[in-house]
Amino acid sequence: MEITEFIETLRLDGGLLADAAEEAGPDAPVPACPEWRMRDLIRHVGRVHRWATEIVTQEAQQPSRSAEAPDLADEELAGWLREGHHHLVLALHSAPQDLRAWSFWPSPSPLAFWARRQAHETSIHRADAQQAAGTPLTPLPSAFAADGVDELLTGFHHLDRSGLRTDVPRTLRVRATDAPGAEWTVHLSPAPPHAVRTGTGGNASAAEAGKPADCTFEGPAEELYLALWNRLPLDAITVTGDGTLAQLWRERGGV
Repeated sequence: MEITEFIETLRLDGGLLADAAEEAGPDAPVPACPEWRMRDLIRHVGRVHRWATEIVTQEAQQPSRSAEAPDLADEELAGWLREGHHHLVLALHSAPQDLRAWSFWPSPSPLAFWARRQAHETSIHRADAQQAAGTPLTPLPSAFAADGVDELLTGFHHLDRSGLRTDVPRTLRVRATDAPGAEWTVHLSPAPPHAVRTGTGGNASAAEAGKPADCTFEGPAEELYLALWNRLPLDAITVTGDGTLAQLWRERGGV
């Protein structure tokens, strides 16, 4: 996906998130985050948006802690969320293509990293807000959803903090049925997971593609995206093979 596509998705989902938050009300529980009420979700997203904006606009070279959310009355929260979201969209739109800034993991460019990361951060939390409001989830394009699966597997679960570990080597195949080439093989062991793109495409591993896997997760890209981000139960997708790996994901797959 292009940087401009990520920024446009961020723009749309940020507005939908704020709309759903207002509809749900500040005390509404957030199903995917049982310890949170809607006000907690708003504060989290608002802080993350402002943190990312600061990194992009100041071209920060080191990570920093996000500022605490201000002590706002409930009726002020949605406006505060919209303000921070607006500034983030503007910052990404106006950032130079050769932006130099810190990021979590290697990416084609820091600008590509932050546009992608904030688009998925906002999309997932938009789903949280809509679930809390009891409204239908806004459909996601299959290409964007498949990219979110890729970011989760090759980004977050490559980090040392990933809890997806097994005592003996195991393999998990993840496949989006409606996004051509969207397939990954995740190698599990006592070390951090290692995900390899095994679908068709220039950076896919042909050697991995034909090997059997111990367990397979597959389904439409949107359902796969939401299930792997724990916004839908794994029952929403098709799971075959070793069920202990599905249980491992349920227990340790959160980020």
